[in-house]
Amino acid sequence: MNTDHTMKTLAEFIGRSQRHCVAELLTGEEGQYFADKLAALAAIVAAMPTTYAQEEQGMNATAHLHYFRGCADWYITEKDINTDGAGQLQAFGLVDLGHGPEFGYISIPDILAAGAELDFHFTPITLAEIAAKR
Repeated sequence: MNTDHTMKTLAEFIGRSQRHCVAELLTGEEGQYFADKLAALAAIVAAMPTTYAQEEQGMNATAHLHYFRGCADWYITEKDINTDGAGQLQAFGLVDLGHGPEFGYISIPDILAAGAELDFHFTPITLAEIAAKR
C-alpha cells in the first residue's frame, strides 16, 4: 500500500497535528519505519469489528486502537459500520478520563479535536489484559 493512500485511509483516525508530524517523519532517515507503522495501523483499522460485533464479550473484547492524552485513555474495540459514507464518526470502547474506566460510544472526531493521539506502539489486546496492567 502506498504511503499517501495509507495516510488518506487513516486520516479519520489520526489528528491533524499528528498527521503533520508523521508526514515529516516519513521524509527522514526513519521514514521506512513510519511507513511500515502506518501500513500496520491501516490493516488493523480495516480488520476491526464493527459496532456490536463484540457486544457479548465484555472484558474479553479486543481493543484494536489506543488513544491517549494526559491521564486519559480511549481503547477502541469497534468502529462504525459507516454505510452512509459520512466518515468515521464514532466507535465503541473503554474510556478512562482519570476517574475510572467506562464503556461507551466514543466520537473519534471529538477525541482528536481534544488533542488525543493515536498510539503507534499499541498492540491489540483484550480489555481484561489492559485492566490487569493498570
